[in-house]
Amino acid sequence: MKRPLITGLSLAATWLSGSAWRRADSGVERLFDVALYEDLARRAEQAGMDFVFRPDTLWLDPQTQATGPGTSALDPSLLLACVARATQRIGVVTTLSTSFQEPMHIARTLASLQALSQGRAAWNLVTGLDGQDNFGHRPFAAADGRYQQAEECLRVVQALLGSYPASALRLDRASGRYAQAEAIRPIHHQGPCFQVHGPLTLPTAGRLPLFQAGASDTGRGFAARHADAVFAATPTLETASELRCALRQRALAAGRQGQAPQVLPGLSLYLAPQRHDAEALHAQAHRHLDTGQRLARLAGILGAPVAGLPADRPLTPDDLPAPAGPVRSRTHAELLRRRVERERPTLAALLALPEVVASAHWQVVGTPDDAVQQILAWQAAEAIDGFIALPGGSPVSLDLLLDQVLPALRAAGALHPVASLPTFAHRVTGA
Repeated sequence: MKRPLITGLSLAATWLSGSAWRRADSGVERLFDVALYEDLARRAEQAGMDFVFRPDTLWLDPQTQATGPGTSALDPSLLLACVARATQRIGVVTTLSTSFQEPMHIARTLASLQALSQGRAAWNLVTGLDGQDNFGHRPFAAADGRYQQAEECLRVVQALLGSYPASALRLDRASGRYAQAEAIRPIHHQGPCFQVHGPLTLPTAGRLPLFQAGASDTGRGFAARHADAVFAATPTLETASELRCALRQRALAAGRQGQAPQVLPGLSLYLAPQRHDAEALHAQAHRHLDTGQRLARLAGILGAPVAGLPADRPLTPDDLPAPAGPVRSRTHAELLRRRVERERPTLAALLALPEVVASAHWQVVGTPDDAVQQILAWQAAEAIDGFIALPGGSPVSLDLLLDQVLPALRAAGALHPVASLPTFAHRVTGA
């Protein structure tokens, strides 16, 4: 009997990406309306999803604002504080960067979100968010250095979250004793990246689940040691299966017997009642990208010019230029190179890949039944522990996910019955 899948919904307005925001039904006017996200979270909760997830970026290219929302978004933790108050059961997963935010700020934000949600918060730990130019008070380290900083930051945050235990509270009106002061302890951390005295400024109880979003070799090592769940870009079943297997092996080597991270890939969904309508929806969402723009995106992923790629034969990894400098996402670049090695696409096929036109996520363009069958196949192949849904193209994709895909998965035994859902923290951590 396979374990039921864990399901999350991205609260980024993914259905507005590309040209999709121009549709009459897109609701783009509500992009910064908190009520929109509260309603989405309530609907996801009613559909029996385990959590809502808010990615983040700390960088904006003004030129993108001429043709679409780009990376413009509300602060994830503030948004999820509102969402938590509008829901009862569903988990709320916020994104905070260990490169740009201090451990004290991270710990206080997480503890506050945990209190506001009554124990439903989790941290999606990322080491960078394309925002280094906005944080000039410290140099932006290379990938290995960022993970070393993340290791220290995580230790400090965990120490802070334990520095003021809720059990220290006495609230004894008769004696006038508010708390047991000796149970509230500074952490006195002195490290290469952070110096933090502590303690935290509010009491905390329980452990927050930890999500991690890197799939590079260094990121996998970090996740295997620390993460409860991994939000991964896995465009094919093979890449998802390989990642899950690798994380389990690494977690075992790190002494985490039976505690390997849950692999929850992003699932980009372009859904319609008929397959040809879904294909048209996908094409419409990406119609703004001509060949020149696709080549520019490819160059950005690889960190090198691509004007010389051959157009008359299948491509090999040797055809892809080596990076001329730091790449925006090493994970994204490595996934694309592995895809070329595996599939040997032509240039035209390469420029049509999701990794180039959209993202490196698993993608289904089709009917709700197409999505159900793919999800069940990936579960049967033991490639995933769940998914984070990224509806695209139109709000219809979201409606079909909640109204048809999830009920069909539940009927097939792939999800927990709504009436007996365990708590969010238990589902993710097993604790």
